Amino acid sequence: MPAADVFAPGSSALITGAASGIGLAVAKLCRSRGMKVLLVDNDAEALQAAQKSIVGAAGYDPGVPCLTSQADVSQVESWAGLREMATTAFGSIELLMLNAGVGARGSWGDQDYFNKIFQTNLFGVVNGINTFLPVVQEASKSKPTSIIITGSKQGITNPPGNPAYNASKAAVKSLAEHLSWDLRDTSTSVHLLVPGWTFTGMTRGGNTEKPAGAWSPEQVADFLYGKMRDDKFYVICPDNDVSEETDKKRMLWTVGDIVKERPPLTRWREEWKKEAEETMAKTSV
Repeated sequence: MPAADVFAPGSSALITGAASGIGLAVAKLCRSRGMKVLLVDNDAEALQAAQKSIVGAAGYDPGVPCLTSQADVSQVESWAGLREMATTAFGSIELLMLNAGVGARGSWGDQDYFNKIFQTNLFGVVNGINTFLPVVQEASKSKPTSIIITGSKQGITNPPGNPAYNASKAAVKSLAEHLSWDLRDTSTSVHLLVPGWTFTGMTRGGNTEKPAGAWSPEQVADFLYGKMRDDKFYVICPDNDVSEETDKKRMLWTVGDIVKERPPLTRWREEWKKEAEETMAKTSV
């Protein structure tokens, strides 16, 4: 059966970073399929607004719970509480989405920057897997189950300017790939969601209107569902400015730095700029 069958009435989802953006969009997708949801975020006020947007939607079934929990995913103790809450309220978790992340900027010598990024973006995922993998695997004995981990294109193409964020998302990619391998003979599917330019609280800055080039969070959720319907692990989302073909060229160029023994990050080096642009302009990968 396709991985998208996890979106089923009676099943339960736990989603981190669910108070807004992509996490909330996937929560609404779950609700549209009759799923119970637990929205997890560290922003209590935004969580209340998110819950209200779901509960207040047309057709909401009060018999199918939509719960919230304020939690810091970087703290193991928070995850112990989430496990107790989820299993008590729902009995099982069929869909685990590890989506919480921060996008702070900094550079070398800024220890707080590195700590904050890695504790949330990387260990938030590690803590979630270590806590809920047994719960999801137990649920998989009777229902389709899935684990979705949100990565970033910056963890693949590694553009200069934000070393901790890029490294955290590169590590998340590696973790997701290993988890998929380790669960290859089970009925739990694993998916790495890599959004393109998406209009969310992390990316909007001071803008109140979505730029033409960006996708909405709902578009990302729909794209994720389609890829899960096709049983894909890598969910590399395009946007209105960047096509899937362009993403592939950029990723291949990045790997080419290793294979062709070029210096790292040549796509942004002046001496390689012309060749990189010519490669990006080719009509096919």
